[in-house]
Amino acid sequence: MSIPMTAEPRMTKMKSELRSLRASGRVPGVVYGKQIASPASIAIQEKELHALLRSHPNAVIDLDIPGAGKQSVMIAEVQRDKLSHKLLHVDFQQINMNEEVTTHVRIDLVGDSQGEREGGIVQALLHELEVRCLPGEIPDSIPVDVTGLLMGSSYLVGDVQTPAGVTIVTDPSAVLVTILVPQKDLTAEEAEAQEVETKEAESRSTEAQMHEVDFAK
Repeated sequence: MSIPMTAEPRMTKMKSELRSLRASGRVPGVVYGKQIASPASIAIQEKELHALLRSHPNAVIDLDIPGAGKQSVMIAEVQRDKLSHKLLHVDFQQINMNEEVTTHVRIDLVGDSQGEREGGIVQALLHELEVRCLPGEIPDSIPVDVTGLLMGSSYLVGDVQTPAGVTIVTDPSAVLVTILVPQKDLTAEEAEAQEVETKEAESRSTEAQMHEVDFAK
């Protein structure tokens, strides 16, 4: 499923002009692609872009580009203000629907784990997975059922089931979610061991997320 959007032509390039554009509720952007003669400078309605980023940040977009017609694109990069987080700029990359892309998909934890019901603390170390598939097969999210997860146990990326045609790129040994034993129930040695394990898992999970979206050339 693709999401329709309309881009406006943009001639503004100076900082003062871009500030005025943003003040009017629009976000400057650029579209790149093999079938576009040169990068197209565009503007997108800020509210529309915000809604897309909240609901379907990795969706295929049917973008109506001035001078190039409708093209299948995906968001390649979004720039925000470091303090206000206001949208500053967006890059769109034209895609081939018959060529795989690598992107990130949100994880949805499903169910109440047995460990949590027994007093354990759920700690999610990953909130998205890097996957590779055809653009039309990118899932909105990947559900992960943690119902059977016991206290002190972990769910690894390698345990995740994905739809047909979707391959997980994230390190399969990375910890996705773990159920921590409450500190009050641990001896000093056990608490120290759990802290070390958690830090190691966080380190592996952080490394697993350090990838950029890769579009087939």
